[in-house]
Amino acid sequence: MLIRGLVFLLILPCARAQDLRAILANRIDEAKKAVGIVVATVDEKGRNVTGYGRLAANQPIAPDGDAVFEIGSITKVFTSLLLADMVERGEVTLDTPVAKLLPADVKMPQRNGKQITLLDLSMQVSGLPRMPNNFRPADPANPFADYDAPKLYAFLSAHTLSRDIGEKYEYSNLGVGLLGHALARKAGMSYENLLKARILDPLGMKSTSITFSEDQKKRLAQGHDAKLNPVKNWDLDSLAGAGAIRSTANDMLTFLSAHMELQETPLRQAMRRMRSMRKETGSADMAIAMGWHILTKFGTDLVWHNGGTAGYRTFAGFVQASKKGVVVLCNTSYDIDDIGRHVLESRYPAPNVSAAKERIAIAVAPQTLEMYAGEYRLAPQFSITVTLEENRLYLQATAQPRFEMFAEKESEFFLKVVDAQITFVRGETGKATHLVLHQNGANQKAERVK
Repeated sequence: MLIRGLVFLLILPCARAQDLRAILANRIDEAKKAVGIVVATVDEKGRNVTGYGRLAANQPIAPDGDAVFEIGSITKVFTSLLLADMVERGEVTLDTPVAKLLPADVKMPQRNGKQITLLDLSMQVSGLPRMPNNFRPADPANPFADYDAPKLYAFLSAHTLSRDIGEKYEYSNLGVGLLGHALARKAGMSYENLLKARILDPLGMKSTSITFSEDQKKRLAQGHDAKLNPVKNWDLDSLAGAGAIRSTANDMLTFLSAHMELQETPLRQAMRRMRSMRKETGSADMAIAMGWHILTKFGTDLVWHNGGTAGYRTFAGFVQASKKGVVVLCNTSYDIDDIGRHVLESRYPAPNVSAAKERIAIAVAPQTLEMYAGEYRLAPQFSITVTLEENRLYLQATAQPRFEMFAEKESEFFLKVVDAQITFVRGETGKATHLVLHQNGANQKAERVK
């Protein structure tokens, strides 16, 4: 999912326990944004786990450190760790072309005589898009389940890169999924078996896997959509390395402890290698390492990744200088990144939020709707495309599904699938010059580019 660094010797304050519970109560009890959230912290003094809400909408038991969640794109950190470990073992190099690890009949895209390397995939500078254009799920509720190796190979063999390899960062589920697939082929085993042999068993992460055990099913925190309705768990095939892992807060604290070197592990050098590689992303204060993102603000480096599937949002991060780490696991499609940042550095805000108000749709003249159709750039690699079809306005963000928008005023629209609103600002010609996305308490301006 969705989607910078000197290290200062600064001891950062964690959010106090009572403040944290107040934040969770606001999000779950008052604003009705989530069903359950677990926040777990670790530092040199030990661990703390705070669970709030419910394991499922109909199950009034608070999730704890052993509750199982889909961690989504945090899986990408594990995939890059597999690469770093294989480099340490001399099995591959960072400069190994990914084409060498794929079947001979796969025509891996190149540009200007340069091949995509394993490091390019890890750093997400390969030039590959966020998602393949032949991604057409048979089951939209479990979209990655049928995207298998033949489909991946067909895309790669037909794709033409639109820019030079290494030219710029672009977050890519496709790229990191391909990395995991290629490393598994090199190891001669499935991605899950490679993950277990190289990371999970050495670190003692006994509740982390891709395939559910019977015991994990009993501890599963049921996923929910933004309206708090239960949804399916996701299964990933060829792109497992991009987001297939299920884990618990306790296991993820073990993972963070190893990265922060609070314990001795055989993966220490590989983890150091991951953090040593950095490249700017084009976004303010943000860089990327191998797998991790690095946010530099308030005089410190916050190393992090988040994740999201249909029914879950997750965040894992740490500050190496202060050796403080946090994991936030939510069994609802609701953004909880701000909680994770705030726990590590209190100057990152985690404001109270309000319950979504009831919105009533009104009719708007087609000629007015036409003034809003276009492409609006929210970030260097992220745009919102607005289209008009049969007098209905639709929104589609980069590499995301298309959703209908509904007007509550002539220039103000809302989505029903998620608590988000759009305001269009029109210029002298009547056409919209930009839009403002209102979501999670933030108001983000996106300029019209087409």
